[in-house]
Amino acid sequence: MPAPAPPPNVRRILVVEDEYLIAVEMKRWLQAAGFDVVGPVPSMTQALDLIENHELDAAVLDVNLGNGETAHPVADRLRTLGVPYLFATGDVRATGAAAEQHGPRLEKPFIARDLVQALCKLLP
Repeated sequence: MPAPAPPPNVRRILVVEDEYLIAVEMKRWLQAAGFDVVGPVPSMTQALDLIENHELDAAVLDVNLGNGETAHPVADRLRTLGVPYLFATGDVRATGAAAEQHGPRLEKPFIARDLVQALCKLLP
């Protein structure tokens, strides 16, 4: 069952981040900036489930999600749906994956202002 829609003009942002403290802080920053945060979730599987059950305006994805898992399949699904995303990652090496070629990167560590500005550039 899809989640209820946020109030008008509130942007719904998916956060995929496996580091708990970073995820909580990003959620807090985004909520303070007026976004409705979906998640955060630490895995590709959970992220894909949320994508199918929520209308999203954008997403913030950590590239490496632990145990060899990446957010590339999540980015691919978002791109198919026309949902913009950015990678927020500490991994400065680009893998060459197609998903990384279509989304901007925000390198960790970053501050709230950097995250909000990067998201605002994605949104129409």
